[in-house]
Amino acid sequence: MKPGIHNFLFLVIIFLLSLSVNANPIEGNLVEIKILDKITARVETVEINVNDHFLIDSLKLEIYACYKNPPEEIPENFVLLKIYDNINNKLENKLIYQGWMISSSPASTPLEHPIYDLWLKDCKVNMVF
Repeated sequence: MKPGIHNFLFLVIIFLLSLSVNANPIEGNLVEIKILDKITARVETVEINVNDHFLIDSLKLEIYACYKNPPEEIPENFVLLKIYDNINNKLENKLIYQGWMISSSPASTPLEHPIYDLWLKDCKVNMVF
């Protein structure tokens, strides 16, 4: 075999091995969210367990899943949630947000609300004994 073929085969093997290097996201069980009240300029940090909800004034946040990248990759957090607004204190809640929020790009998945801004800070993995 020619030396060029050895180099080519070596590069193909390295390429194929590099495809399996990416690790799966880590599933978390606690979400840290920052909430800005635009009227009072008050910022509050809340921690919500996955499969739980949190109430703040007229908003209800329901958390369904959270994931984070492994430590050896670029830090990134993802949370699947629904946000309801209890408009005019009626018995029914109006769904105002449903989907994934991403910590590194809050502008790509924003909550559009006249009073509150929310952004994902972290998806934590708490050990349960």
